[in-house]
Amino acid sequence: MLVPNRYFSIVFMVLMSLDSGMAFPTTRPVTADARAQLNTRKTAQVSPQNNKQFQVKRLNQQGIKLSEQRKFAEALQILEKALAMSQENEERSVYAATLNNIGRVYQNQGQYSQALKSYLQALRINKELQLEEKTPGQAHIALGKTYSNLGYLFERLKKPELAIFFYKHCVINREKVRLNPAAFSVPQIEAYNLSVAQTYRTLGKALLKSRRVGEAQRIMDLVKVEELEEYLHNVQGNQQTAKGIEIVPAERKVKQEMEKTLGDTVTLGKKLETLRQIPPQKRTPQQKQQIQELVAIQQKILDKFYDFISSPAVMAQVEQLSRTARQQNLDLESLNAVRDNLARLPEKSVLLYPLVLKDSLELILVTPESPPIHRTVAVKREKLYQTIAAFRQALQDPSQNAKQPARQLYEWLIKPIENDLKQAGTQTLIYSPDDQLRYIPISAVYDGKQWLVERFGVNYITAASLTNFNTPRESKMRVLAAAFTKGSYNVKVANRQLTYSGLPFAEREVELLAATVPGTTKILDDAFSPETTVPQMDDYTIVHLATHAAFVVGKPEDSFILFGNGDRANLRDVATWSLPRVDLVVLSACETGLGGNLGNGEEILGFGYQIQKTGARSAIASLWAVDDGGTQSFMSSFYALLPSRKLTKAQALRQAQIALITGNTPASASQQGIGATLSHPYYWAPFILIGNGL
Repeated sequence: MLVPNRYFSIVFMVLMSLDSGMAFPTTRPVTADARAQLNTRKTAQVSPQNNKQFQVKRLNQQGIKLSEQRKFAEALQILEKALAMSQENEERSVYAATLNNIGRVYQNQGQYSQALKSYLQALRINKELQLEEKTPGQAHIALGKTYSNLGYLFERLKKPELAIFFYKHCVINREKVRLNPAAFSVPQIEAYNLSVAQTYRTLGKALLKSRRVGEAQRIMDLVKVEELEEYLHNVQGNQQTAKGIEIVPAERKVKQEMEKTLGDTVTLGKKLETLRQIPPQKRTPQQKQQIQELVAIQQKILDKFYDFISSPAVMAQVEQLSRTARQQNLDLESLNAVRDNLARLPEKSVLLYPLVLKDSLELILVTPESPPIHRTVAVKREKLYQTIAAFRQALQDPSQNAKQPARQLYEWLIKPIENDLKQAGTQTLIYSPDDQLRYIPISAVYDGKQWLVERFGVNYITAASLTNFNTPRESKMRVLAAAFTKGSYNVKVANRQLTYSGLPFAEREVELLAATVPGTTKILDDAFSPETTVPQMDDYTIVHLATHAAFVVGKPEDSFILFGNGDRANLRDVATWSLPRVDLVVLSACETGLGGNLGNGEEILGFGYQIQKTGARSAIASLWAVDDGGTQSFMSSFYALLPSRKLTKAQALRQAQIALITGNTPASASQQGIGATLSHPYYWAPFILIGNGL
């Protein structure tokens, strides 16, 4: 059963007003999955004085579980008990979370009007708490989560423009809180329909469906930041991310028209809440009368909302939101900033965002001169995954023909935008892959005649809002080259025990690098330890580590770089390095997808971000472990090109890859007797540049 239109109006109005006065930082939800371990630890440490809060949390969990079993009456009974307990304990944030869960139960059984009322009550409380905070914190996070619930409700009610509106306010709040990421570490009651990343992806999908491509591009960028938060935690935002997503003029107008009316509702709610803090048995007759009168007035205001929102003028305006927003995409501040960065790059560059959805692959292409371009590819996610797995398997075996899956991926990733790339005069693709696309090199897709790298340079980024595209590298190269060449170490990788042996060609790799760049500092084997190596890294512009590294599905602590003395640095350790003067970190023997285990590539995204966090401008890593001699040949080609400064890092990487394809490798590689056998993408394709490509 659908909610009457009057409730639509109520929701829309109330929310508009609640958010309109925000002077800042607002919010963003925390996923239960992403915080599971942290929450478990926190729960175990509950002190006696917080025992009642723990009981309320447990009741909320029981209520939602019953709701999922479709035992709605029992679920509501338990949640009402939790609500009474939190009210008695004056735990307003817990009270609001419980209201959200009550709303979820009503929504699950199709009682949308009751769900709406519960969400609005939660929103009002969280708004009041947010206004009392001096810095972004838990109330801001909870406020954003309730916006997400409202967006989900309107999506269920097939009101896409209202769903978009509320999802956008959720994102705005979350991104403001990211300036104070420690707030995300505090455990909260799980009370929300969608996880954080799901909210962003759902919003991106809805914007694309409404052809609001500029706004969708912004969300597709911010979802990368959110994935980093869920993987690494406490990811620090910046002034770019804090802008969230713009509210377009058509949305602002509706919001402004409602502010005056809704302001009264917030004020009324505060008075009502104050009275309800008094235990029923202690309320005076006058206080009881006041509560009844305030509830009646509140209902009248809601009726007024209904009349207002149902007016032909307002309904027409809401229906026109998408059309108006499409026309205003070119005015979006975040989009213009990206386009300006692209325009200042030395080569004609475009930004490509794929978004992997259940039933389609969505592509957004941003160029310096034109509106964002959107293409939809009708491929199911499972089919895409299967092709990615087949491609990886073929790429990692030089005896296999990789062209068939490479051709299929070209048809999905490049063919739909081929003419757009040509019209833009594209020379370099700045690429922000999504999901399992992070496990394959786009440079190795095949058009039937050429590998993509033979047509374009490719520069990976974590997110445009986290990347400085235009910082040039220092004029003089200073190289620190370290290698693990002999011996072996047993390493526990996630739940497996693996043996990593020294790389015989790594010493030759370092020697050739030193011959190419005079003054290179070399460190080998036992001397290549964290204690001796890390402190001196920032004295150089390039840090080259010829050693094993593994990016493993799971926790950041599972992924690591192996030093020559057997010590390891995991992804959390890497973030503690200070490398503000380093232009490039090279890891020449990395591997991902160990044992064929593919996740969503967050460990690769996390590595790129952690290197960025050190202050280093970019990194080169490999997506699989390459033949040792092939790696040495590739690196010889790369470093032979880089010192001239006629080429950027991205250009030098591309030319080194083409050299292996064509066999035009430096004499140093040919001397090893391997120079003529490196045209298979196994040898050249795994190396990707992440970050600033200049």
